Amino acid sequence: MEIPETIGGYRIVREVGRGATATVYEARHPKYKEPVALKLIRFGDESREGTNLNRRLLKLLRAEESVAHRLDHPNIIRVHEAVVESSRAYVVMEYFPGVTLEKYCGFEFRLPAHRVMSIIFKCCMALDHAFRQGVVHRDIKPANILINEKDDVRITDFGLALNISKKIESDSTFIMGVGSPAYMSPEQIKGYPLNQKTDLYSLGVVMFHLLAGRLPFRAVNPAQLVYKIINADPPSVSQLNPDVSERVDAVIRKAMEKDLYSRYKNGAEFAKDLAAVRYKIVDEEDVRHDTLRFAMLRKQGFFTEFDDVDLWEILRISTWRKVGRHVKLVSEGDSEQRFGVLLEGRVELSVNGRRVMELGPGTIFGELAWLDSLKHCQMMSVVSLEPLTYLEINPAALALATDEVQETFRREVASVVARRLGTLAFSHAGHCKPATPGTPNTSTSFATNRFDMRLLNE
Repeated sequence: MEIPETIGGYRIVREVGRGATATVYEARHPKYKEPVALKLIRFGDESREGTNLNRRLLKLLRAEESVAHRLDHPNIIRVHEAVVESSRAYVVMEYFPGVTLEKYCGFEFRLPAHRVMSIIFKCCMALDHAFRQGVVHRDIKPANILINEKDDVRITDFGLALNISKKIESDSTFIMGVGSPAYMSPEQIKGYPLNQKTDLYSLGVVMFHLLAGRLPFRAVNPAQLVYKIINADPPSVSQLNPDVSERVDAVIRKAMEKDLYSRYKNGAEFAKDLAAVRYKIVDEEDVRHDTLRFAMLRKQGFFTEFDDVDLWEILRISTWRKVGRHVKLVSEGDSEQRFGVLLEGRVELSVNGRRVMELGPGTIFGELAWLDSLKHCQMMSVVSLEPLTYLEINPAALALATDEVQETFRREVASVVARRLGTLAFSHAGHCKPATPGTPNTSTSFATNRFDMRLLNE
């Protein structure tokens, strides 16, 4: 789409962002010394759907304009004016050259813990200011928080804000069902009356996402997500990222309390606890190593069915090992349940001093004691045939992982063992006597079942 030269007296410099209903431009105007951001909203067509969309857009626009004049905080985007025309509307606001926090939500792009603390602290103070002016944002999420290279912060998009100084039934800017589901508080999902604590819950989810590299609740469909937000406890961030202390866990837990009376009562209280936390500084070299190790795991056949976020979690709960040749990694009869995922090199499996098979990269070894829930006994010895690299999995640490990671591990390990058993059976068959021939099973029950299945298929 062609970029206009001017909009309402503002000279358009360039396009900086585009969404489904709005485009944001960098613009200039003699009235302002600095560049401004101009958000242009184009109304829909004159159909019923288009009319409803237009009505909703106007409500959002008026909400943003109404709250903007009451919000004056260094960490909230300033709105200069809003203009409504027949076929379009536009909002002129402070231009802030930064990126949204969405960029840093993946584990491979995570920010050091101390930077996350600083960003969330500033957001807490901004939301505290908004609440004191009678404004609840209602859509706090990474996409609505901007930062620059100096970690200056701006919360933006108050179009969904709720003016809590008005009654809901008389507030023309109140729109039910707003917000982004993954970041919504339990009371917001239930449609209960909202106050500032809903924003603090959402900010707690953002903080969790930045530190853990994943959302606290993951689900295959919206209904499951809603159920988890209302009923399930989130995992501890320190279990997903050991660079985070348990004191940080306590802050996030309080921010995400389902019970409103137990949650932080305002942003200042949230910020005070953040300031009191003593946290570990992340070594940038460790982050670089993690990125290289992630890439190595991604290439392995064993991890094909794991999502990227699961691999980052596995890196957090496992130990990276390197050993030389002819090192005994597992001893037959041992009860040690730790097992390994082979990344480089080859190992030999043996029983009673007799070689059984060799294994190469992309498979597992030493898993039998973990699978043996009764005796926890290793049935084979494992020795390195050459220098190798492997990922050591401690079942005690795996038990603290998310349900998704544990379930995928169980499934993949079971598949490997089943295939390996089939290979051993095929190899062993060459040394066995001929099998006893059998006849087809013609028992009454089986025949009846086959008949029933045929009817169903027909």
